[in-house]
Amino acid sequence: MKKYISYALVGLTLCVSVLSSCRERKRKDGRTDTYSSGVISFASDESFRPIIEEERHVFHSIYTKATVKPIYTNETDGINRLLKGGVNLVITSRDFKKSEYQNLVDRSFRPQSIKIAYDGLALIVNKNNNDTCISVKDFAKILTGEIKNWNELYPGSKRGPITVVFDNRKSSTVHFAEDSILGGKPIKSPNVVATNRSADVIDYVEKTPGAIGIIGSNWLNDKRDTTNLTFNKNIRLMSVSRKDKGTPANSWKPYQYYIYNNNYPLIRTLYALVNDPYNGLPWGFAQFIASPKGQLIILKSGLLPVQGNITIRDVNVNE
Repeated sequence: MKKYISYALVGLTLCVSVLSSCRERKRKDGRTDTYSSGVISFASDESFRPIIEEERHVFHSIYTKATVKPIYTNETDGINRLLKGGVNLVITSRDFKKSEYQNLVDRSFRPQSIKIAYDGLALIVNKNNNDTCISVKDFAKILTGEIKNWNELYPGSKRGPITVVFDNRKSSTVHFAEDSILGGKPIKSPNVVATNRSADVIDYVEKTPGAIGIIGSNWLNDKRDTTNLTFNKNIRLMSVSRKDKGTPANSWKPYQYYIYNNNYPLIRTLYALVNDPYNGLPWGFAQFIASPKGQLIILKSGLLPVQGNITIRDVNVNE
């Protein structure tokens, strides 16, 4: 009996000590959240707004004592907020750079990166534009300014100059274009413009016959279509080829299956970058997105989940 009491008292002492230490640490920076409760803000590249809103809605319905508030911004600003301690979670399309990771480690943090999805960056044109096949090589020439007019791609075209429109000058789509399409070189074409939001890119293309917009495919799916094969009716989606010249036979659209089998060439990985010393609500929300429920939401949104078994089925589509 004495032995049992002795162990119980030691265990109780350790628990009180740990809880006291945690409370003291939380008081210093004002945080009171736990893995599944409390209120926190996190950053996300604005181009992921549709999928993040879906994830938040379900997360809040399950964890009713938790509130996660997004700060939709560009990729550069989001990661800078994380490095400076303004947020403990950012949703972005790249992993930590070595210097960023080391900076956090040197300050005694334990940063984590979690792959959460694969997204196909879509090239969109005006609904009256029937020239919808393009190669990565030709799109790169447009970004560098080597190709300036539609008739250089399609002889006989009367659409005039090509204008490329991005969502934001510091967004993940711009970084993808420079890093993955141009091999680390800057965009030099004078006919490249940037709006403020992804929705503005769609509006711009709807109103501009000669424009090409580049946007995350999660913005384009028709929510009524459970197969994720129907895109926004007010624009046309370009088919993209890895070959030197894009044709209907060698070009692909960012459907989930073509992302899955790597036919579509413009694929980016989405990450949850976490720097949460308490393993609190930022960590809990990131883990939820990576969980089976969170991955199912990603699948239904039209993106490709990182986790889980993918079922392939044949569907007939009339365009």
